[in-house]
Amino acid sequence: MAASGARLVRVSAFAKINLTLRVVGVRPDGYHELRTTFQSIALHDTLTCRVRPGGFRIECDDPACPAGEANLVWQAAERVWAAAKRRGTPRDAQVRLTKRIPVQAGLGGGSSDAAAAVRALAALWAVDLSARRGREIAAALGADVPFFLEGGTALGVGRGDVLRPLADVPPAWVVLVVPAFGVSTREAFGWWDTDSGAPGRDIQRRLRPRQHASALARRVREEAGNDLEAPVAARRPEISRLVHGLRRRGASYAAMSGSGSAVFGLFDRRGDAAAAAEALARRGRRVIVTRSIDRAKYQRLARLARSSAHRIHLPFAPRGSSHS
Repeated sequence: MAASGARLVRVSAFAKINLTLRVVGVRPDGYHELRTTFQSIALHDTLTCRVRPGGFRIECDDPACPAGEANLVWQAAERVWAAAKRRGTPRDAQVRLTKRIPVQAGLGGGSSDAAAAVRALAALWAVDLSARRGREIAAALGADVPFFLEGGTALGVGRGDVLRPLADVPPAWVVLVVPAFGVSTREAFGWWDTDSGAPGRDIQRRLRPRQHASALARRVREEAGNDLEAPVAARRPEISRLVHGLRRRGASYAAMSGSGSAVFGLFDRRGDAAAAAEALARRGRRVIVTRSIDRAKYQRLARLARSSAHRIHLPFAPRGSSHS
């Protein structure tokens, strides 16, 4: 390991919601063609990466999160190590992963951790990656991983990995409700395939005619909601009950995020969000009140905190420049 590397790097890995998600079709490579609107939220995991002699190691405080090669953080380490043209498997680093983003919830926790790991381990190992190479590594790790190098509000097309920054939506309080069950991405898209891509029902009526939500409402109407919601809700009816419950309690918009199982509601006022969260709390559910984050704030909060006697150049850090 280069002597100029940082000794410790800490970074926040923020969750996302999908304000919209359209499944356009199935690609020749077997992946689904998507058109989705990503939105960063303040809920986040924390990665603490430190120098530790020996083999690469992940420690996590959530037993539902794999700590071995199945973890995208491990795969990110392998790719950063290979990009540095170093032999063998990654070594001389330990990643402590403090999980706050629920797994199998459609909130992008694993992908966000992977993007954060690429940046943090490049600093720890003093690997000077170009912006292009950093994005290539992110895309190879997963379709939505590149979004987490940017944050804010963005349109994702292709597999979701081709990004176009959008004007940030108005700030909102976000109520997340995560049922006791998870939904894997493979399951959700498989159900969509089985149901021939049946579009979500009742999408237009989820939007309440409130002046403060007009800009968001126009954007969501144009994209027509989450196409995965109906197939998932057909197998997991609690999804629909939660979406309607959030709407009845004043959400300007409510939907399932990504492939589920989390649903979200957007609120103008914190008090209304807190009241909705309290009303929907049940044994086995996880209810979280957080906020949306615009691009500038995301890039500020996602900066690396590091301890080193030397400065590290990270050319592929996010361009530009309240926690739950």
